[in-house]
Amino acid sequence: MVGPDVLVILDGASEPLAGTQETSLERASTPTLDALARDGSLSRLRTVPAGLAPGSEVAIPVLLGWPPTAPVDRGAIEAAAHGIEVPPGERAWRVDVLGGAGVAAHPDVASIRRAARALRFGAPAHAVHPLGGHRLLLVGPAPLPEAAWAPYLRVWPEGVAVPRTLDATTVVVAARGACAGVARMLGARLVVPEGATGHTDTALAAKASAATEALTAGAPHVVVHAAGADAAAHDRDAGAKVAFLERVDRELIAPLAAAVVRADGRLRVCPDHGCDPATGRHDAHPVPCLTWPRPEPSGGSAPRRLTERAVAGLAVTEPPAKLVVT
Repeated sequence: MVGPDVLVILDGASEPLAGTQETSLERASTPTLDALARDGSLSRLRTVPAGLAPGSEVAIPVLLGWPPTAPVDRGAIEAAAHGIEVPPGERAWRVDVLGGAGVAAHPDVASIRRAARALRFGAPAHAVHPLGGHRLLLVGPAPLPEAAWAPYLRVWPEGVAVPRTLDATTVVVAARGACAGVARMLGARLVVPEGATGHTDTALAAKASAATEALTAGAPHVVVHAAGADAAAHDRDAGAKVAFLERVDRELIAPLAAAVVRADGRLRVCPDHGCDPATGRHDAHPVPCLTWPRPEPSGGSAPRRLTERAVAGLAVTEPPAKLVVT
């Protein structure tokens, strides 16, 4: 391949197979992805290294060529994503405000504000930065004060920093979240289009336009992140997850495929990890990946869909499952 390499990361799009029950990727109507699968190839990737908890802070670095061997520092990632300075000798901690059922999804706005005020009062040496939704970032000296360990808060553990292994020849299009932070820490050039969010309302067409502009400008490596499927699964809304995947097919994959044809490049589409809308939890099962066009001639017929069942019989590619070729 002499043209550019484009990777679309469908955050949390995959799910565990449970008998004959259809996954969201199987339920979704995705004619563009189906057409690409017929003329492409599928593989099965393990994106969560053994011993690590599944999450974007682990799986996205794997897809971008750096497989972590220890838990990754989510606080540092969030600080990088939002452009929040962490002074020398201090740390950043991601803090989730828990809802009434002890989960992060949908605590009310008043609860989030109360939690932020309590942290500012109980941790006066630390800065409290709202990140949107239930997420806060606490920046200051270690160790954390007792106020951060309240039962209605979840503090993400400290971890290793993402190293600088890329450069500005890799362009990452994403909302401000895990993928954006990983991109900045790796050294890629980050583009945050207007209207890009980490939810199902994200501006997919704007992301497609930003990626196309990067290709037109000559970027050899372009990554587009879409987090809506993961957000819907965390909300335990299976219908919203399917609807988002259908939007992705129309508003993101279709225009990107056309741009890849014009650039004589290659398109890959891959979840970073699974997230089951029945439980709202991540999983570390291998995920399906589509490469289009097919890297080399095939003697058989290509699987017709990008689904977990279509790749269930394939050998698993272990980390590093690097999808950005630099």
